[in-house]
Amino acid sequence: MMKAIIVDDEKSGRETLQRLLEENCKSVQVIGQADSVDTAETLIGKLQPDLIFLDVEMPRGSGFELLKRFERPSFKTIFVTAHQHYAIKAIRFSAADYLLKPVDVDELIAAVDHVEAKTNDSSEQYAQIVRSIDERKTDKLAVPVKDGLSFIPVEEIIRLQADGSYTHIFTAKDKYTASRNIKEYEELLQDQQFF
Repeated sequence: MMKAIIVDDEKSGRETLQRLLEENCKSVQVIGQADSVDTAETLIGKLQPDLIFLDVEMPRGSGFELLKRFERPSFKTIFVTAHQHYAIKAIRFSAADYLLKPVDVDELIAAVDHVEAKTNDSSEQYAQIVRSIDERKTDKLAVPVKDGLSFIPVEEIIRLQADGSYTHIFTAKDKYTASRNIKEYEELLQDQQFF
């Protein structure tokens, strides 16, 4: 059983997500809700959750500001947002899990399943997201590989090659096989001088 906290400034958003989790994700127990970054920080310290559903944009601070307050987060995060802009690109570059509002049940179940399967430390992943947001640039691509994530500097990528639902990513020294199709990487790298 994963203990979870929902962080969202909108009460209706928190309640809807909690109901969806109770009905569809029996392995998740919601142990608290927070309506701001400050409240969430206190709640995390007190309750020590395994998982946080984190709204990206809130009036009194973003979800990324919350992550900055934890040097090595002991929890996993699923970002929840209504906005498809730069923040989502940063999240996708880091291969973190996210849901778009209104939350689709199938996507929620898939995100929870994915988080449960993760065994690796998420600290570098979150640090990459925060750097991308702060600097407005994405310098590393997090690639889901069979034993976790590999962080590849974008400038070192020579080419990408499709292989069904997988993508081979080549640098001068290594070849990585990612469990995502090439269309996703095409969208992510379109501003990075790839064609």
